[in-house]
Amino acid sequence: MSRAERAKEYFVQGYNCAQAVALAFADLTELSEEQICKIMQPFGGGLGRLRLTCGALSGMSAVIGLLYAKPSAEGKKETYAIVQELCGKFKEENGSLLCGELLTGSHLKVEIGGEAEARTPEYYKKRPCAELVKQCAELLEEYIQNHS
Repeated sequence: MSRAERAKEYFVQGYNCAQAVALAFADLTELSEEQICKIMQPFGGGLGRLRLTCGALSGMSAVIGLLYAKPSAEGKKETYAIVQELCGKFKEENGSLLCGELLTGSHLKVEIGGEAEARTPEYYKKRPCAELVKQCAELLEEYIQNHS
């Protein structure tokens, strides 16, 4: 199973978008799955269901930081460049980086904040999230393969 398929599967199991992407790369980091879940939990739903930056992009960016960032204040330029490159590809494909825009582009009426909907088969049919999670993991997986 590819990391992209694994990320999608994590999402379908109930993890949020940020957790799902980051968990698919857990074995490459120095963090446990529990640590990743805790760190990434606030980023789901576009940062705490505020519908801001797509959580899948946040998960992807966190893994970029864990794999490529230097442990000092220097090196931000290189890390930012990777994030900008992959987010640019995502935006080119989807038209936005924002959770709310990605969801309303799927003709959904989205609520900011509040309680999350139950994860039912109908939920997954009407939302693009599982595919966006998969796409972020594919972008990151491709980047890692090309820069190892």
